Amino acid sequence: MSEDVEIIDTVSVIATKRDGGELTDAQIDWVIDRYTHSDPGAGPSVADEQMSALLMAIFLRGMSRRETARWTQAMIDSGRRMDFSGLRRSGRRLVTVDKHSTGGVGDKITLPLAPLVASFGVAVPQLSGRGLGHTGGTLDKLESIPGWRADVSAAEMIAQLERVGAVVCAAGGDLAPADRRLYALRDVTGTVESIPLVASSIMSKKIAEGTGALVLDVKTGSGAFLKSEQDSRELAETMVWLGERAGVATRALITDMSTPLGRTAGNALEVAESLEVLAGGGPPDVVELTIALAREMLDAAGRPDADPARHLANGAAMDTWREMILAQGGDPDAPLPTARHTEEVTASQDGVVTRVDALSVGVGAWRLGAGRALPGETVQAEAGVVLHAKPGERVRVGDPLFTMHTQTPERFAAARAVLASAVTVGEDSPRTTPLIIDRVTVGA
Repeated sequence: MSEDVEIIDTVSVIATKRDGGELTDAQIDWVIDRYTHSDPGAGPSVADEQMSALLMAIFLRGMSRRETARWTQAMIDSGRRMDFSGLRRSGRRLVTVDKHSTGGVGDKITLPLAPLVASFGVAVPQLSGRGLGHTGGTLDKLESIPGWRADVSAAEMIAQLERVGAVVCAAGGDLAPADRRLYALRDVTGTVESIPLVASSIMSKKIAEGTGALVLDVKTGSGAFLKSEQDSRELAETMVWLGERAGVATRALITDMSTPLGRTAGNALEVAESLEVLAGGGPPDVVELTIALAREMLDAAGRPDADPARHLANGAAMDTWREMILAQGGDPDAPLPTARHTEEVTASQDGVVTRVDALSVGVGAWRLGAGRALPGETVQAEAGVVLHAKPGERVRVGDPLFTMHTQTPERFAAARAVLASAVTVGEDSPRTTPLIIDRVTVGA
């Protein structure tokens, strides 16, 4: 007697989820494969409008942990999985650990963090992305360094990890290609803010990347992708579970993004601030989060006694930064680009700053040219916002709150419109929210 074969078609998959049912493993594998690899000779493919309907059904109905895990695995299986198990330096196997942030305003942490962790002999393969909307992209920031290139082949990546210890680059097109197609579709169908879809999108790429350990920085607050702490916690717990299930030692920090990180938002501006951190200075919040994430990464890599603050102070992290930039064609000594035009936004009353809204600052930087509205648009390396006052600091009428930077001064009016309402000034000290809200590990 022959085994029963599950007959699958796109409409039945959509209807199952539309009606609140659970998709089978076979349905998930089939729909991801047929959507990603449209081969007329291999049977029916899944059209964009059909996948859009399924994504909306998932957005409204959700997915179980089992479904989310299978959806993630199907996206991993849609392309190549990298393998760093053969990395060696001086005959010793190199442990790999990566970090991923869900994105925010002024979130330049990858820049000092990757060389800092690598300075302890740990390999950091950091596949990063570009900014969209109000959140900045790590690759956009690094491309403001003259000569630096984001595209690195797999062989170059391995060689750089063995020689330098850190590489920050763009992901290859064959790494979880299903996610690239699905993300573009989610972006135009109003289905981005689905925790199962966000978790599977992030973790499919990170697991396919082949790192041995992963530390997640899950933002919450006005400038974050997810505004509520409850949603951010659910996302963190889901991603940690997915990583551990796939054999990647995974943990997460939930961090505040109601106020911008540091005092800059923009590409070259954030590189300059990162260099301050690598030189042993920099804004206290950027230093705090850099060290906290470095400790988590080093602990996950088997170096729990390493002191990242020491390598910021003694120049070891800066030395690794210079090697990392040089390895990718950049000139670490070249001046960073600066804007031809600047204008200030000033305080209209005396008092204490009680709020600096991260989303408003991010939108302001974007309007000045630091970000893009559509994938593929060019960005201004020079554009952005410098913050002169943060919560708890006192200002007087006429004091600068922000300095706007741009190559195109016709952008000032639109940026000023949002920045003028980004700051609240009062008489009382603000309620403080800790930068690091919680830590999520397996079983939490």
